[in-house]
Amino acid sequence: MNTTFIAMAVAILMGLGLLIGLGVLSLLSGALNFLFVKPKLEILKSQLGETGFAFALTWDQSAEPVKYDRVRLHLFNPFGAPAQLDIQREFDGSSDDFARDIEMGPAMKELLAATNLDQATMEVEIIATRDQTTHKITMKGSEFKARLENATQTAEELKAKLTVVKEKPRFEIPERTFISPPLPKTAKQLKLATNPVFAGDFAGAAAGGGAAAPAANNFSVSKVWIEPGCIVCDACEGIYPEVFDVTDTTCVIRPGAPLDDGLKIQEAAEACPVEVIKFTKA
Repeated sequence: MNTTFIAMAVAILMGLGLLIGLGVLSLLSGALNFLFVKPKLEILKSQLGETGFAFALTWDQSAEPVKYDRVRLHLFNPFGAPAQLDIQREFDGSSDDFARDIEMGPAMKELLAATNLDQATMEVEIIATRDQTTHKITMKGSEFKARLENATQTAEELKAKLTVVKEKPRFEIPERTFISPPLPKTAKQLKLATNPVFAGDFAGAAAGGGAAAPAANNFSVSKVWIEPGCIVCDACEGIYPEVFDVTDTTCVIRPGAPLDDGLKIQEAAEACPVEVIKFTKA
């Protein structure tokens, strides 16, 4: 019984430890995200004179996919004049890191000329109108004015650094075909005894020591034709070009072809690899 209670207590303690560890990791992750991934608003040097305000905003778009399109300057000056001033302007929105130089109008000169600006509070707010998201920094009026005066980088200069040229991916589609290309023609001829080109090669063998095979009797044919399936291999034309004519796509029988040498027609038929040459003896 005591062993069971001890095991249960150990299991409970391990579970609590796991929960506490996960909580600590979550807090650390949130803290790191706040310190290193939070949006960064930078005040830049305006090229529009005393009525311009230049700034840049960088942030993690994957964590916050919004489109910022409005800037707001809010002066809270209870001990000076004007006591409060709110300036807002829209600009061409951006969903990526960006820099802008905005014409704020005469109110910008009034803000910078406010009395007792050292004790005033200044808010700079960048707004994503459609997504209802804002990023705001707060500082003393004197610090805001000092940042404007000490800024050296313009919006155009920073834009060049923020702009990343993305090349469009190229997709090359390999050329494929399911049609076999035609077989190349060749001048080679079959080395057969009935082919007159190689008659000398076989004459020695026939005159050798052994008894020569009896010569086959020749015959005539009444009809010769080509059935479908010719692969234009040129074998038949190489044996008997007076009868067979191999074209680019098939083989045809020449008009007026001699049909008195049945042995050569038979040889061509036997040499055909697809056996499409047919004939009828006379």
